[in-house]
Amino acid sequence: MARTLASDREWAWCYEDEVYLDPLDEPVPRFTPRTAESVWDYPRPPAMREDDRHVRVECAGQVVAETRRAVRVLETSHPPVFYIPPQDVRTELLFPAVASRTWCEWKGPARYWDVIVGDDVRARAAWSYPRPEPGYAPLADFFAFYPSRMDRCSVDGEEVTAQEGDFYGGWITAEVHGPFKGAPGTQLW
Repeated sequence: MARTLASDREWAWCYEDEVYLDPLDEPVPRFTPRTAESVWDYPRPPAMREDDRHVRVECAGQVVAETRRAVRVLETSHPPVFYIPPQDVRTELLFPAVASRTWCEWKGPARYWDVIVGDDVRARAAWSYPRPEPGYAPLADFFAFYPSRMDRCSVDGEEVTAQEGDFYGGWITAEVHGPFKGAPGTQLW
C-alpha cells in the first residue's frame, strides 16, 4: 500500500492494482509559508543563496524570465534581489540601456537593460554584473529585474511587492519583514 498526494489535491491510496481517493480535510496552500526573515538580520557585505522556488517575471503580456535556479542576494536593510540565469531569460527582449552603468562597492560594475516587448519599452528595468568582483562571481551575467517596472513578478505564485524608491530592486514577499531602505528619508540608513 502507498499514499500520495494526487494532482487534484486528494490523497490517493494504492493497493496493488486498485486506487482510492480521499479528499483532504484542509486545502493545500498555493505556496508554502516560509520562516519569517528580517532584513536587519541579513549580512553586510551581502550574502548569496541559491533559491529553487519558481521565480517568474512578466511584462506586456510576455514571460520575460522564469526559473527554479535563481540566486537570492541578501543585504542588510534591503529586501532580497533575485538574480536569474541568462538561459532562463528571454534575452532577445533585453537591450543595453543608455547611461547604463553604476558601481556597487561589493559586486562591482553593473550594466542596465531596457526590456522591450513590441512597442512597450521599460527603461532600465533590469541589470546584470558582466564582471562581478571575485566574491560575487556566481552572479556573472545573471539578470535582476525591478519589480516596479514589470507588470508582475512572482515567487512560487506569490506576487511580490516592489521595494520603495527608484534605486534598489528588492522583492518583498510574505516572509520578508522591514523596515526597508529605499523609501523617502531612508537614504542615510
